Amino acid sequence: MDYNETAPVNANLANANPAPEISAAPSGFSRFPSVEAAIRTLRPALPVQCLHPDRLMEAARTFIDHFPGHSLYAIKANPDSYVLGKLYEAGIRHFDVASLAEVRQVREMFPSAHLAFMNPVKSREAIRAAYYQYGVRDFVVDTFDEILKIVDETDHAPDLLIVVRLGMPKGSAACQLTGKFGCAPDVAVSLLQEAAKVAARVGLSFHVGSQTLDPASYVEAIRKGGEVVARSGVLLSVFDVGGGFPIPGLGMEIPPLTAFFDVIRDEVAKIGLPADCEIWSEPGRALSGTCVTLVARVELRKGDVLYINDGSYGNLLEVAGMGWKNKAVAFRARRGRKVLSKTLAPFRFYGPTCDSVDYMAGPFLLPDDINEGDFIALSGMGAYGAATQTWFNGFHSDAKVEIDPAAAPVAALPRRRASRPRAHLKIVK
Repeated sequence: MDYNETAPVNANLANANPAPEISAAPSGFSRFPSVEAAIRTLRPALPVQCLHPDRLMEAARTFIDHFPGHSLYAIKANPDSYVLGKLYEAGIRHFDVASLAEVRQVREMFPSAHLAFMNPVKSREAIRAAYYQYGVRDFVVDTFDEILKIVDETDHAPDLLIVVRLGMPKGSAACQLTGKFGCAPDVAVSLLQEAAKVAARVGLSFHVGSQTLDPASYVEAIRKGGEVVARSGVLLSVFDVGGGFPIPGLGMEIPPLTAFFDVIRDEVAKIGLPADCEIWSEPGRALSGTCVTLVARVELRKGDVLYINDGSYGNLLEVAGMGWKNKAVAFRARRGRKVLSKTLAPFRFYGPTCDSVDYMAGPFLLPDDINEGDFIALSGMGAYGAATQTWFNGFHSDAKVEIDPAAAPVAALPRRRASRPRAHLKIVK
């Protein structure tokens, strides 16, 4: 099969008339024993998300077994129904939703799941529909105006949980979340007192930032939260430590998640919360981040710059904007070419669009002879990748396959000759 004749990968590869050697997963996606097997079999012309169900299950069990409370999956990280289904199968029953569309999606998939509307700024229509149509009772606020909206749109409901979001200073997180949400401690005290007048239950939350590198960030945050609660005099029902838990593979050293959980458990025990106060967390990246390996193809090389068929308008928004240095592995699937060099060199990426900001600085360490037609597999692409991609310039791919190490080995597609004549170039001097 000539490389340029490889058919585009469909969103559901199981329906793309695959070779008989490709097995089908219960999800409907084609299943392969490894990312390399998927590349060598399909040689895809479009970017492909390689889904790792075992990593989703492992991440879920880590939080369920070791976090000292309830873990609410922040579905904005990856709202794909496959991801949600696997997390639910593993035991995740609590979900952090930030829009009415997310509320609707989770409620339709899991009618009995617990949903908490954790966006501090919500439309009146979303509040009303979430409460009356979808049974949401838990809402977060960081202003008095938001409390009034919730009370008005739920007709002074007697069963509300209102959670006040406390702002946090810049810490050890790779992605800071200061500025947009969260109130000052003095305001938080007053908001807790006001919420206690109108809601059946009251909570406090904060967020230390995404991809937090140091467990000590939670020490200071929990202490600040404890001080606010003590000053308010309110009996707290929920203490929410937010998200921020990191994943490996983004080019930085991180401690194990259990180190964060140990710190949280120890510090929460020191602030004198009521015995029946629930401890919450809102992991997004930490639950879904490792579940996708993204496969992209090199379309051109210019020195140390590789032009690939995915970018910041596609699955690589965070790789570009946050400067992640995802672990990258190259594969050469085109027949008749020598194997890739074992000598690595640093490379930068440009995406496929005509916009110069479609740029991933890296550097990404790849074989020094990588070139057009080779494939790159980027780890850690399960969060804020597919969820943020656009259709800019017409570039988009929903192609997915499932990676199951227990799947039967697959054979490469058979080689066939081109059916169309090759074009001949005449160079005129």
